[in-house]
Amino acid sequence: MSNLPKLPTYLREQVRKRANYLCEYCHTSERWQYVRFTIDHIVPALEGGGKDLENLALACFHCNRRKSNNQAAKDPETSAVVSIFNPRAQLWSEHFTWSADGLLVIPRTANGRATVGLLQLNRERIVEIRRADVEVRRHPPEGDPIKR
Repeated sequence: MSNLPKLPTYLREQVRKRANYLCEYCHTSERWQYVRFTIDHIVPALEGGGKDLENLALACFHCNRRKSNNQAAKDPETSAVVSIFNPRAQLWSEHFTWSADGLLVIPRTANGRATVGLLQLNRERIVEIRRADVEVRRHPPEGDPIKR
């Protein structure tokens, strides 16, 4: 358990609303989950990241756990270590798209590839959740690009 103080409720709600209740990494909707998503410090607090709105992102438990304190990861295509996707500094649609069936996050950039790998954005369980959400037409999120 962290010794960091809990973020105020108003700040947590600002983060949720700004993210449109989507995990800012895998774009899973919090609205259809059993538990509320966590608030991620993009730059970890233990590395000097603040608890201001510009350093916070909404993250599902799995993405937050896999991200941990990482801010960079290996690009599986080039083996170069690159920054992972930063939802405050980058647009999701520039680094990712959805497969034509809406089940897989397809990276578009080195940052995207490193993020997909580190966070395992196409792990079996999340793909099955997406499949169920596609069937009831609540996935992919409105406005997200789909690979055609």
